[in-house]
Amino acid sequence: MISVHNLAKRYGGVVALEDMSLSVASGTIHAVVGENGAGKSTLMKVLAGVVKPDTGSIEIDGQAVAIDSVNAARQHGIGMVYQELSLFPERSVLANLFVNREPLQHGFISKRAMEDRSRDLLAQLGLNVDVHAPVSRLSVGEQQLVELCRVLLENPRLLILDEPNSALNQRETERLFTVLRGLRTRGITMLYVSHRLEEVFSISDRVTITRNGRDVLTKDRLVLTIPEVIEGMIGQQREALFPPALPRKAGAKNQQIQVSGLSGGRLSDISFTARSGEIVGLAGLEGSGVSDLLEMLFGMRHARSGAVSFPDGRGIPRSPTEAARRQVCLVPADRRHHGLMLDKSILFNISNVVVGARDGGSPWFLPKVALARANRQITAMRIKGAPHAPVNSLSGGNQQKVVIGKWLEIGPEVFLLDDPTRGVDVGAKREIYGLIRQMSAEGGIVLFASTELPELIGLCDRILVIYQGRLAGEVAARDMDTKTVLHLTNTGEMPARSATNDNSRTDMA
Repeated sequence: MISVHNLAKRYGGVVALEDMSLSVASGTIHAVVGENGAGKSTLMKVLAGVVKPDTGSIEIDGQAVAIDSVNAARQHGIGMVYQELSLFPERSVLANLFVNREPLQHGFISKRAMEDRSRDLLAQLGLNVDVHAPVSRLSVGEQQLVELCRVLLENPRLLILDEPNSALNQRETERLFTVLRGLRTRGITMLYVSHRLEEVFSISDRVTITRNGRDVLTKDRLVLTIPEVIEGMIGQQREALFPPALPRKAGAKNQQIQVSGLSGGRLSDISFTARSGEIVGLAGLEGSGVSDLLEMLFGMRHARSGAVSFPDGRGIPRSPTEAARRQVCLVPADRRHHGLMLDKSILFNISNVVVGARDGGSPWFLPKVALARANRQITAMRIKGAPHAPVNSLSGGNQQKVVIGKWLEIGPEVFLLDDPTRGVDVGAKREIYGLIRQMSAEGGIVLFASTELPELIGLCDRILVIYQGRLAGEVAARDMDTKTVLHLTNTGEMPARSATNDNSRTDMA
């Protein structure tokens, strides 16, 4: 349906695209994957008419076309769903669905026509919401589906989806995929951009791998493997993704967290010990209680019963501020809403925890000290951005590094990591894994929750599985394989002992 040939785009000395080519067959879901900076987002913006390429050509149905504006893209039947929401929060769902194309009746906007035109599509997406209520009242996942619905109402021939499920939970993602498969049967062609390789393999027909602004490989999904995709994205084999354990740093403290009979929220009678120098994984389905546990240990939730002993000999912090003062940090799963102030600078974000948590010292904010602090983390974390750059101008991976960097400024001893690699590319994941190894080697106590089994298996010394609020079991390093962890996560019961299937780790990873 559409093909691009030798596209190039530069921003000053930065090469975004260089000799990028791509051909997409009609009625297929074509995935485009690559690290941040690989060129995939720029490519999508070129096709959507947002960015003009310096050189190269675009063909639709074999005919050369010029897509020099968003309206031109729409006229060619191209619609795009962006990762970042572009809704009007105080306007109704209906108003957001028909921006600048409201149906009229006798010269007045017809809400009835808007309801009639959107009803079936909203039902297909499972959006059972009050369409007259402001969009701001919806969850982030529901808002993402409103964004998708708005584009689908334009009846596009080519639908571009840039991380469309980044804010969706598993149930919402499955519903979205059902809708996308239905659109494919209706002949709609889709370009699907995602960092979640397991989902790319679940939904796509064909995959293009990008690196350094170029297309490096395009194959049918059926003849590809995830390790092959990772190697194409980063130029290395999958084994390089998970760094080996580091030797324990001389003089590192021997400390532990002791949790006994902890109950509260979804949790019931949770007991375990986590020690310095090890990475303890936390696995569980959404709503199992993993996030509740981390929030409780950070002082964001209150326990009904049970006891916790931290390295300083004290119990659960009464608040996040107290937790930070006691050198306990929490990297949240949703960095955009709970981890960062997006409109503020890297400098401001790096400083906000250490300044807000300090107990004593100068009451003034010292710009020179803050600048030194920001430069220290930019260098140590290899953040691609200047101290005064706004955080919302950074890639997802660099934003996550800012979240981690601001916590490192308090010198934490306890690291509570809730899906710390969510929504970042493979290269940034590799760097974050290295940081986690370093945290452990320096004597930190690391509790690492993740929704991705391959990284739990590839990084952790042992995995605690929480099922419906209770600790269902522990999987030691020697027993770690996808089959065992999946069975325990989904049933709450340890599978019958059997020979370890070495291939299960490779296939899932």
